[in-house]
Amino acid sequence: MVEMGLWLYDCLEGVIEPDELRDEEKVRAALIEAYGDATWADINGLTRTILYDRTTPDSTYLRFYCNRIAESSDGWMSKVEWDACADDQDPIKPGDQIAIGFDGSIRGDATGICGVRLRDAKLFVIGVWERPEHAPDEWEVDVLAVEAAVHNAFNTYRVAWMYADPPYWQEAIGRWAMEHGDDTVFEYWTSKPTRMVQAVERFRTAVMVRDLKHDGDHRLTRHVLNAVTREVPQGVLIQKDSPRSKRKIDLAVCAVLGLEARADAIADGRMKIRRSRVVGF
Repeated sequence: MVEMGLWLYDCLEGVIEPDELRDEEKVRAALIEAYGDATWADINGLTRTILYDRTTPDSTYLRFYCNRIAESSDGWMSKVEWDACADDQDPIKPGDQIAIGFDGSIRGDATGICGVRLRDAKLFVIGVWERPEHAPDEWEVDVLAVEAAVHNAFNTYRVAWMYADPPYWQEAIGRWAMEHGDDTVFEYWTSKPTRMVQAVERFRTAVMVRDLKHDGDHRLTRHVLNAVTREVPQGVLIQKDSPRSKRKIDLAVCAVLGLEARADAIADGRMKIRRSRVVGF
């Protein structure tokens, strides 16, 4: 005879939505509700942490502090966090000084180019080439179109720095360096985990504290939200949700490289601010 036990599960859920985590009153009320009679909990301290710590994903606060069902913890970026950085003001214009991130493929993954304006870290898509649905097996990225987009970017904007992931594109990157300056176009191997972990962390922190912007491009948004995290000994990297997944993340990688290129351009003293000429009479 098997004895049947009775399990009692008590879980209080704080009523709050992800986009309300910046509202002090709602955060405090949700914490009070979630912690119930746990009078030892420092509600004021927890409230301040949620409001001002921008390095922890909102999903963590929802799951562990408010007992809410939230997005998978292996997702790199939440929609709420990413959308908070959208800015449709002050659009990118020809002549703006930018940095560029490039991540290329030939058949399997997408090839993308992202720009980031130096003066305000505003991201935008220069180009992306994705394998169409139901494409024939022999489909390949239009290399000439990619090359044309790179050259057009250099002709349209003042490019201060470019980082490009070399696999499959080393010859092209070498030509770009010869044409546009080997002090402007650099290889950036995303396969080197220590460097890439640091770049991914800097990008995520910039999103959390809103030190970057983006123009709302749906392609960049889709790629950023597709990315999931992978822990390695050096830290956290981003990847697709499975090796054969159709959910591409290449523009997310481009954005990470672009932000690194911007930082190194600024550190090298390349940010030039155009000033209007004032004529006195």
